[in-house]
Amino acid sequence: MRIPRSVVLIFTAAVAFAQVATEANRNYQTKEGRAALASGLDSHERDARQRPAELVQSLGIKPGETVVDLGTGPGYMLPWLSRAVGPSGKVLAEDIQNDFLERARDKARRESLDNVVFILGADKDPELPPDSADLVLVLDVYHHFDYPAPMLAGIRRALRPGGRLAIVEFYKRPGSMGDSDPNWSLRHIRLDAGDLVKEVEANGYSLVSRRDHIPGKQYIAIFTKAG
Repeated sequence: MRIPRSVVLIFTAAVAFAQVATEANRNYQTKEGRAALASGLDSHERDARQRPAELVQSLGIKPGETVVDLGTGPGYMLPWLSRAVGPSGKVLAEDIQNDFLERARDKARRESLDNVVFILGADKDPELPPDSADLVLVLDVYHHFDYPAPMLAGIRRALRPGGRLAIVEFYKRPGSMGDSDPNWSLRHIRLDAGDLVKEVEANGYSLVSRRDHIPGKQYIAIFTKAG
């Protein structure tokens, strides 16, 4: 029996937009769960393992650029990104959770980060303005994408010509988050570096570079729009 093409297309779309980050997002499903995570996400203790100053420097952000902090959470990266783009630049702080955005707004007010704009996104669309971004930073967030394909399409629309997508992600290997839970990344991270690159490239991007950020633990993959 021949299956109608319309049925094939519906099935293909359903597979392409399958929810894939159930385990990674388990503790993010409730406001109480997010509140419990927020202090750790925005803790100064995170600096030693995240190296935010080195990260921003390595990304080559220039004054006057527009940088997206996709999945900003409580706004951990905002001070570094705000300083990097300067008064003539802009930071678009995006998240799909209003309570995280409220925490990020409070942080921006406390630290007088006047060049930060906040955007409420959705799990299938970051809701970024078209052709608005010189750089989209996805820091420790890609493994939280429930629907990678439409999210990558939304990011692609937002990138200006020559714009870059920077994904900073943990390796899927024992010990990438330290010794307290050596198997954390095996449960939490969906794709290791090579497969992540393949998935992003399959959605309209070209890999520019990939290098370690924290050797043996975390890497940076830089992409531009293909074509």
